[in-house]
Amino acid sequence: MRPRLMRLAGLAAAVSFAISACGTGQGSPAASAPSGGSAAPGSQAPQSQPPAGEKVKLRLGTWAGEAEAKELQELVLDKINASQNEFEIVHEPTPADYLTKLQSGLSAGTGPDLMWLSQENIAGIASRGALLDVTEQLKGTDSPTAKIDTYFPEVVKTAVFHDKVYGLPWISQPVLLYYNPKLFDAAGVPYPDASWDWAKFMQVAESLTKDTDGDGTVDQWGFTANGWPPIQIFVWQNGGDLITRDRASSPVDSAEAIAGAEQYANIIYNPKCCPSEETIAEQGFNEPFRGGKIAMFMGGAADTFEGLDVVGASVVPHGKNNTTFAWTASTVVNAKTAHPDIAVKALVALTDGIHHWKIVAPRPDLANTDTIKASIPDAWKTQKEGQVPAMIEAAKSMRALDVLPRQAEWDDLFWKEFQDPLYHHKGTAADLAKAIKPKLEALLK
Repeated sequence: MRPRLMRLAGLAAAVSFAISACGTGQGSPAASAPSGGSAAPGSQAPQSQPPAGEKVKLRLGTWAGEAEAKELQELVLDKINASQNEFEIVHEPTPADYLTKLQSGLSAGTGPDLMWLSQENIAGIASRGALLDVTEQLKGTDSPTAKIDTYFPEVVKTAVFHDKVYGLPWISQPVLLYYNPKLFDAAGVPYPDASWDWAKFMQVAESLTKDTDGDGTVDQWGFTANGWPPIQIFVWQNGGDLITRDRASSPVDSAEAIAGAEQYANIIYNPKCCPSEETIAEQGFNEPFRGGKIAMFMGGAADTFEGLDVVGASVVPHGKNNTTFAWTASTVVNAKTAHPDIAVKALVALTDGIHHWKIVAPRPDLANTDTIKASIPDAWKTQKEGQVPAMIEAAKSMRALDVLPRQAEWDDLFWKEFQDPLYHHKGTAADLAKAIKPKLEALLK
C-alpha cells in the first residue's frame, strides 16, 4: 500500500483475496456518479418483458482479478445460474480502473445491470439517480438475505442513502491485528490478545524492532504503518469522530479526535517500532511482513499472506473502547436495467452465494465459526482457520464509514491538508484541524 491509501476512496487491505483489485492503494476515482445521469434518485427504467421461455441475461460488473473472478464463477455464479429459470448472471470483471470505466458505462447507458461498489462510492452515485432504489422489492422477498435487519447495522448503513436501500452488502472486513508467531516465539514474547491496550502494543512493537544480523542496521520491526491502518480506529477509540453520525459536521478539532490523531502520528514511521517511509518505499508495505521482517501487521479479516505457513490474529488493541474499522462493499442495481424486478431477484441470490464464499459475511447469523471456516478457500485453510475466533470477536465491534455523496473529495482533502502534513511533522493535530474543519464541513452540504 502506498502512503496515500488513506484517501478512503481506496481503503482496503493490500493483500486481501476478497478485494483484489480495489484495495491496493491506488486510490479510487472520485465518488461522483456519471454526469450524464438525469434520473431522480430511486427512479427506474420501464420494465421490459423477457422473451417467453428464455432466461434474462444480467451483466455483473466487478473489480475481481483473474483468480478471484475464477472463484466467483465456479463457487457462486455457476451454481446460481444452474438453479435459476428466469435469469443468468454474466460476469464482466474489470480489475483495472474499475470505477472510472463503470461510471463511463453508466453515463453512456451501457453499464451492467448489477455492480460491485465499495462503501465510499454508494452515496455519491445513488444521489445522482444511477442506482435503483430496491427498498420495496426487498421487503417483498422472503429470503433472509433480503432483510435489512438481518445485517450488522454498521455494515448495512453503507448501502442506505436518505432512508432508501440501494444494494446489499456482500462482505464486511473488520481490521485485525495479524502477527508472526515465529518472531514472537524467538523473542519469548506472548502473543497479542484482547487484553492489549495501545501502551502494551507499543511496548511489544518496540521490543521486536531490532538489528538481527549485527551490522548496526535495524532489519526487523514490530509493526508498520503508512496511512493504513485507518486513522479512524484511533479517533473512534478515543471517543471522537471525523464525521458525525448524522453527517452534519466534521468534528476533527474535538479533543478526542485530536488525541486519536496524535496517537497515530506517534506510531507511523516511528523508528522505535516501524520502518521509515523511505524503507517502505524500497521494500514495500506488506512484503516485509510476508518475508518475516515485521512482527505485526493490521489488515482485513479476509487477508492472506503468501510465504507464511501460520499467521496469528487478534482483535486490534483497545483504547477507551475496542472499535475497529470495517471495509465493506455491496452489490447494487443499475437504475436503467431493463428488468428491475428480475435484477433484484438476482441481487438476492448473488448476495446469498457470496455470503458463503467471502469472509466475513455481513450478517450476525453467518458470522460464526462453522460458516466462516466453510467459506475459506481450500488453499488458505491452514493459514486462516486459526484466525476465525478473532474475526468473530472483531465483527462485534466493527464500524464502517458514515459516507457522504462527496466522500472522495472529503477523503482527498483530509489526506492532503491534515494526515499527510501531520505524519511529516508539518503541523500539530490541533492547528491542522482548526484550519481544515470549515473546508471539510463545506463538503457535507
